[in-house]
Amino acid sequence: MTGERFDLAQVNIGRMLEPLDSPRMAGFVAALEPVNAVADQAPGFRWRLQTEDGDATAMRIFDDEWLLVNMSTWASHQALVDYVYGPAHVAVLRERRQYFERPAEAMAVLWWVPAGHRPTVAEAQERLVHLREQGPTAFAFTLRETFPAPDATEGDLVVRDLTGCGVD
Repeated sequence: MTGERFDLAQVNIGRMLEPLDSPRMAGFVAALEPVNAVADQAPGFRWRLQTEDGDATAMRIFDDEWLLVNMSTWASHQALVDYVYGPAHVAVLRERRQYFERPAEAMAVLWWVPAGHRPTVAEAQERLVHLREQGPTAFAFTLRETFPAPDATEGDLVVRDLTGCGVD
C-alpha cells in the first residue's frame, strides 16, 4: 500500500420528459436545492458537480440537451449508499418517473478516484460507456455490483445489502 487514499466518484444521468422550465418538471426543480443541501452535509460527502447556480442542471453529457447529469465524490461506498437510500433522497428517487424516461441502458456508474480528484463530465461519460459495453468492472461499476478501492483492506469490504431498500 502506498498510502494514497481514494474517494468514490458517481455519476447518474436522466433523460427529461419535458424541458426543465416546464410545469411538469417544477416538482423536480423545487427538490434540487433541499436534496443537494442534504448531500452537502452528509457524512462522507466530498464534492459535487455544480455551476454558480448551485446545481448542475446547465451541464450536459453525451451532447444531449435532454440529459441531466449529477456527479459527486464520497469517502466510501457506504457513505454514498447511506445518502442515496436516506429519506431525503429516496423521496425524490421514488418520484423520478414523473420527470425522467425509464432508462433502457445504464444511467449511473461509480469508480474510484484519488482523494481530492474532481472528475470531469468527459471522464464520467467514458466510465458510463465502459459500463454499458463491458458490464461492471473495477474501472466502472454500479452501486449494487461494486469493487473495492485500490487501497482497501479486508475490513473495508463490508457492503450493506441493498435489497428491500424501497426503491425499484
